[in-house]
Amino acid sequence: MSLWIPFTLMAAFMQSWRNAFQKRLSADVDTLGVTLARFIFAVPMAAIYVSFLFYYGDTEVPLMEWHFYLIIVLGAISQIFATALMVTLFRLRNFAMGVGLAKSEAVIAAVLGALFFAAPLSYVAWIGVLIGGIAVWLMSVPKGMRNISWPTLIIGLASGLCFAFTTLLVREASLMTKLPFLLGAGYVLFWVLLVQTIVMLVWLMIRKPSTLRALWVRPKLVFVISFCSFVGSIGWFTAMSLETVALVKTLGQVEIFFTLLISAKWFREKLQRSDKLGLGMILVGAIFVILA
Repeated sequence: MSLWIPFTLMAAFMQSWRNAFQKRLSADVDTLGVTLARFIFAVPMAAIYVSFLFYYGDTEVPLMEWHFYLIIVLGAISQIFATALMVTLFRLRNFAMGVGLAKSEAVIAAVLGALFFAAPLSYVAWIGVLIGGIAVWLMSVPKGMRNISWPTLIIGLASGLCFAFTTLLVREASLMTKLPFLLGAGYVLFWVLLVQTIVMLVWLMIRKPSTLRALWVRPKLVFVISFCSFVGSIGWFTAMSLETVALVKTLGQVEIFFTLLISAKWFREKLQRSDKLGLGMILVGAIFVILA
């Protein structure tokens, strides 16, 4: 089995739990605070992880050109916006629908990758991506457009666009390091998390210090969110250093299966009949991208 597959499945599982804990935190903390919770404790975790890899891999830390760090900054900021938009979705719709709309990133990443990142897909891969995209749409809007407001749809697609842009830039940065895949992914992960944490901390200290105080009184929940985010990001970044973003993110749509279970069991949110059809289509789409 290709290595990118287990890393993607690990990422999808951990991300579903991170989103669930973020939804719980969003009941007491504003959107920017919930977004920062994803990064703040993940930075020291990433520093330890990448230091371990470099030490035991007996590899020197690379000296990168300025455009590498530009890509890091752009990707980091794009992910901040993507996360903030998804947290906003949690307030507008239920948990499963919010995650589902944000998962439009797989199709968007496939289009952007083919157009701008020299990452064309085979016909089989495109079939898998499109099947997965239709499945996500059916599960996100089970009763059609009449069941969803335009602001919700626009925010969901904007979140997916920002996530797609982030993942494409992350893959580009990982390939630029010319390091073994674990080291390249870990190195990029550390820099992305560091930039995100600095940007969010500075902004909140200047504009909304009350948000930082709200996070301070909930250290356990914030730590759990950061931990799930860190492990999930290891999975995503490593998988994307091995395979194109569109295929990784299409297989990663199995996250919705975990999300629906959490939504039903933990948040007591009612699931729709279309969820079964959507899950079946996600499985079919995943088979296509694995075959591709």
